[in-house]
Amino acid sequence: MHAIVIGAGFGGIASALRLKAKGYDVTLIDRCNRLGGRAQVFERAGFKYDAGPTVITAPFLFDELFELFNEKFSDNVTLVPLKPWYRFYFADKTTFDYGGTLDETLDEIAKIAPKDCDGYVKLLAHSKRIFEIAFIQLSDKPFHQFKTMLRLIPSLVKLRSYETVWQMVSRHLTHTKLRQAFSIQPLLVGGNPFNTTSIYGLIHYLERAYGVHFAMGGTGAIIDSLSQLMQRQGVAVRLNTTITKINVSNGIATGVILADGTSIEADIVVSNADPTHLYETMVAKKAQSIANKLKLSNAQFSMGLYVLYFGTSCQYPDVAHHTIWMGARYQELLADIFDKKILPNDFSLYLHRPTATDSSFAPAGCDSFYVLCPVPNLQGSINWSTEGPKLQQRIIQALNDTILPNLKSTIVDPFHMTPENFKNDYLSTHGAGFSIAPIFSQSAWFRFHNKAEKISNLYLVGAGTHPGAGLPGVLSSAKVVDRLIKPIKQSQTNSV
Repeated sequence: MHAIVIGAGFGGIASALRLKAKGYDVTLIDRCNRLGGRAQVFERAGFKYDAGPTVITAPFLFDELFELFNEKFSDNVTLVPLKPWYRFYFADKTTFDYGGTLDETLDEIAKIAPKDCDGYVKLLAHSKRIFEIAFIQLSDKPFHQFKTMLRLIPSLVKLRSYETVWQMVSRHLTHTKLRQAFSIQPLLVGGNPFNTTSIYGLIHYLERAYGVHFAMGGTGAIIDSLSQLMQRQGVAVRLNTTITKINVSNGIATGVILADGTSIEADIVVSNADPTHLYETMVAKKAQSIANKLKLSNAQFSMGLYVLYFGTSCQYPDVAHHTIWMGARYQELLADIFDKKILPNDFSLYLHRPTATDSSFAPAGCDSFYVLCPVPNLQGSINWSTEGPKLQQRIIQALNDTILPNLKSTIVDPFHMTPENFKNDYLSTHGAGFSIAPIFSQSAWFRFHNKAEKISNLYLVGAGTHPGAGLPGVLSSAKVVDRLIKPIKQSQTNSV
């Protein structure tokens, strides 16, 4: 039996491997010229850049994919634990290193607000309770039946999931800097801490439980290792190929139509496309459920991403592998980005310096940098052809004046991506960086289901589906689909 997987991001690759392990003939199709979805790799002027995700927090999810075929992830990719996990650089030029042992974190907290040490321990304990239910028990479980959600309501109430991440953090910590530092996690999956459900507070314990890692060679090295695994197992891969429609006959997905009009038949279709794009343009409206149409019409989207890449002709050894560069404004800045959808003059940044760990990203004596700046998605009326270069210069100036002195004279070949690139390259609706936002009304059963409603044999994975965005989320979405699809021997005698 033949399975087609649409989109070769991490969710699509994981689904292809899991389907292959079940005995399916699998074809993985993607419109990019390289596997990885948003995890592309750019190489320019002797420098290398991971284009997308850079933080590895749940390596066991990669272990599982290789173990399907009696192989070891560690034989293919070298992961290095980072310390600190993140360095926060505040507007007053003070810093806070987060990561390492619990005692080391408490020592860092004590430098800012000693009375918040106890609060952090309590915050971590609460995060662990969320993690044990929301991640361990539920992240790989199907949520397409409402009764599943009903059974969870008592636990969700007990965990105070009605709180936002900001409210959860503020209950435990009093100092503004620490509240900011421990509430930024939703931004890593596309959410505003001031309206993202505190379910995502589990990220605190996820990092504590498994650490924060970097793959030598970058995230692209993980993609290369997964590509080689698929080759060894006989997964067919077609790149530079766009799927425009899914054929649905009598409520059953029967295959796909390519941009050139070619039809390919399939017994199973798994979509790693943005689900809002999938249902808006790839599946006929008459084939969709009313509930699904309501989700589309009421969808709230994550912010957009502006990503600046550049090399430097010197090294900045005092800059950590991961730096969170905080602007003077926090809640007001996020309101501009998420609610007003305007491009402010100020910003906060995530700065990635892979050469702090892996010298292969730059020529000898040089550094490679990736700077991520949250911006409004394309629902804001921003002319990125003019504002993109302006923002690039503002970011370079800000870094030049702070943690990268003399950057303007050492910078090499800067270039950037805007939400327009996310829309055009990845078919992300409104150029959103992480599909729909992780608010409570778009979580669990309320999120796009991993099993399509009203259409048999169509399944969904990726950031816009349960359990959500981020590498642990999209890899877990493939585990959900794995649970829903029977192995080939069973599916030959029973309907899937």
